[in-house]
Amino acid sequence: MTQTAPVAWVTGGTGGIGSAICRELASQGYQVIAGYRNKEKAEGWLAEQHAAGFENIALSGIELDNFEACQAGVNEIRERFGSISVLVNCAGITRDTTLRKMSYEQWREVINCNLDSVFNTCRAVINDMLEHKYGRIVNISSINGRKGQFGQVNYSAAKAGMHGLTMALAQETATKNITVNTLSPGYIATDMIMKIPEEIRESIREAIPVKRYGTPEEIARAVVFLADEKSGFITGANLDINGGQFMG
Repeated sequence: MTQTAPVAWVTGGTGGIGSAICRELASQGYQVIAGYRNKEKAEGWLAEQHAAGFENIALSGIELDNFEACQAGVNEIRERFGSISVLVNCAGITRDTTLRKMSYEQWREVINCNLDSVFNTCRAVINDMLEHKYGRIVNISSINGRKGQFGQVNYSAAKAGMHGLTMALAQETATKNITVNTLSPGYIATDMIMKIPEEIRESIREAIPVKRYGTPEEIARAVVFLADEKSGFITGANLDINGGQFMG
């Protein structure tokens, strides 16, 4: 097939932050492949994107914590749209509780979805990127992977591990015009945050030096910047986007 536009695969693409990333990449001319977990919800989401003018967004329901499924899914994307040149790992879940109450299943589920999936997706795209001597990988971590968080040993461990993977893979691919970077958002005004009771939400906001939540669009703009061909001297880096809540 003749590839007419660069292909960007965004895991977790139908979520709050993922949606903004998909739209921003689409507006820059990428063919965007948005990952999802719930097919029915994803199809409704896609109809909304197309109605808003983002016709260059498509869906892919790859099972991210399954190594073989990622390999097969990337092969299918390549056949339909062309090789993936930008990978954004945005999928993630939480299963919060203190360590003394955490079950092995709660630990394993978060590690599988938030960290194992990053290995699986990177492994699935890396050979094509090496062959083409070009690629951009952006891993969406979290402020809690940087500082830790009460009740989130599973999530904090997974998100910190994500940046360790980023730094190692960046070194392996640096001479091949492939960059690998991490973004670590703080509290972003997604539906999940806005469902928190107002009193608690206000106490969180007050703890942020800029006195507001971030927006999904602010994360998306950073992703597009790192995904740009002209950002080739930035690799192995972490960009904190948290309104000054954590500086380190």
